Amino acid sequence: MKKSFLLSVLALLLISTVSFAQQSFQELMDYGVRQSNLSNYATAQSAFSQAIALKPDDAIAHFNRAITKANLKDNRGAINDFDKALELNPRYSDAFAGRGQSKARQGDHKGALQDYNSCIALNPIDANTYFLRGQSKVKLENYKGALSDYNKSLDQTPDNAQGYTARGIVKQKLDDYSGSLDDFTKAIEISPKRSSSFAGRALSKMKMSDFKGAIADYGKALELTPEDAESLYFRGYCKSQMEDYQGALVDFERALGQDSENATAYYGRGFAKSKLGNTKSAIEDFNKAISIGNIENNKVFFSGSITKQVLDNLRNNVQERLKMAEMSLERSEVYYNRGHSRARNGDTKTAIEDYNKAIALNPTYSDAYFTRGMLKSQTGDQRGAIQDCTNAIKLNPKYAEAYYVRGIIRHALGDTDGCNDLSKSGELGYAPAYAVIRDYCN
Repeated sequence: MKKSFLLSVLALLLISTVSFAQQSFQELMDYGVRQSNLSNYATAQSAFSQAIALKPDDAIAHFNRAITKANLKDNRGAINDFDKALELNPRYSDAFAGRGQSKARQGDHKGALQDYNSCIALNPIDANTYFLRGQSKVKLENYKGALSDYNKSLDQTPDNAQGYTARGIVKQKLDDYSGSLDDFTKAIEISPKRSSSFAGRALSKMKMSDFKGAIADYGKALELTPEDAESLYFRGYCKSQMEDYQGALVDFERALGQDSENATAYYGRGFAKSKLGNTKSAIEDFNKAISIGNIENNKVFFSGSITKQVLDNLRNNVQERLKMAEMSLERSEVYYNRGHSRARNGDTKTAIEDYNKAIALNPTYSDAYFTRGMLKSQTGDQRGAIQDCTNAIKLNPKYAEAYYVRGIIRHALGDTDGCNDLSKSGELGYAPAYAVIRDYCN
């Protein structure tokens, strides 16, 4: 039975080969095109190869086979056929565009740009090539050049949802969040089932501090792609900003279900847990975030209720490396928050150790100096506490709470300048200072 089956397969292959051999060049070309349109790329490639055997100097046959190879992910083979097509016809604009696309898929975006430029020189109204060139410029971080190309592409194809989404992402790179918002909205109007457009618009809203609107758009994106870890993470972040820490916790946990090595999601979950009073578990998450060690790749930085946001490309794999200073700042915030959790848990010694690390990573971290100073005061190190408050004030001359704490400690140590500190604290708007002044400085 098995032998009979194999013989039947061989017979079918033989019949197929003979059938191709009996066809004319044009019949083979037409058949290849039909099979390609049906996504039968292997069959199409075979037909084009047979056609090339009959007419090896036909540029279109080599071009068609290159397209089928590209669809079969054989980019190297596709480039070879595009090369041959261009050798036979140096003004074959589509071959330049196709070869550029295959080069881009291999990561050679500079080579792709050269081919796209050649295509556009021959055909200045090729909207798709402007779009492709814009994508390669994004990869090369030439965002202004990409914007120009996307503009030209959209001028010719104003109903291209993908084009508006791509342009919206580039506008985000250029800090034009209002403009990007318009582009994502237009993309959604044209194609309301594109999750990337909702996620892109959500990110723009988040950058504009419209956290409620961002949460709604991330919700739409997640309806279309329920397990998108990036959208889950960012929605969790937005919920944290809205003080919906329970909702944020759920989103961070779902994000970690998709990517268990996502340090930023551990950090976000730890932050939410700390706000919900689950300090022990929060510390575990902060420890995990630190141990993974890729916090520098974070896209959003938490710092209490204040955030420092660094935009990363949303959907097209454009990666940015943060400067070393930014990496240190982010890690210092992790240690600072873990120190807070440990302090609330009564672990003063290890909390101070975390504040020490935060300050070592970011010597301008005034809050870390101030908080460490308060803990030093609790442990009886009043001189150390005064010095930390002084450092906080040097970094932030309007730090009313630091003046207040330093004033109380100085007064307790018999230093009359303590009342001056309390007066300055009240002057800066810290009302409790006046009650102390009333009781102890008159």
